[in-house]
Amino acid sequence: MTPESFGHMSTNRSHTVAIQEDIDRAIGDLLASCPSPEQLSADERRGIIARYTAVLEGNFIYWMTAANLSVRSEEAHTIIQDNLLEEVRDNHPGMLRKFAIAAHAVPTDSDALAVYRNLENVREFVARLSGVRTVVMMAFFEGFITRFMPYLADLAKRQGSAEQEYTDVHRVCDVVHTQELFRGLQAEMALTHEPLPAAKNLLEGVELLRTLIQNIVAA
Repeated sequence: MTPESFGHMSTNRSHTVAIQEDIDRAIGDLLASCPSPEQLSADERRGIIARYTAVLEGNFIYWMTAANLSVRSEEAHTIIQDNLLEEVRDNHPGMLRKFAIAAHAVPTDSDALAVYRNLENVREFVARLSGVRTVVMMAFFEGFITRFMPYLADLAKRQGSAEQEYTDVHRVCDVVHTQELFRGLQAEMALTHEPLPAAKNLLEGVELLRTLIQNIVAA
């Protein structure tokens, strides 16, 4: 290994660490901004679950597919394809739909319209097929989902639901998915021979997705 390649790897690691730190802070801020479940009305709880379902059910696999189309490294492809395989094989959209039905929170046209503009902004972003930036966004989202599941489960219980398969599964599996996506991110960065921009400049998708999540919890 040449000194130049070693320096390139060190830069990639430092970028990945900086991005992880930024993402952890963003997730912490988002969770802290969520309204307390006990202070929400039944209609407000229903709205959060319904808007979350309207966004995730038909878009998560699409976003992850865009990430797969965007990346160049074999390691990132393998990690993302394993994630997609689990989503499709275990029917995670169906799992989420069952969760929403049990909580009396099936999305309506109004729920879909409430998140439409911010959702479209995320779709337009992933359509650019920027490998590193899309993987960063998905790592953020997987990390957020893991930590958001207890909150979502609490909302559903307060709606009289005993259906917890979706929240139980994602509370566990998305921890691994997040770690793997950061490993894929480092592999993807290793193929970039030009100097990478500052970590904050790789967070465009994170900012768009954070705005969408804020829309979900406080429409």
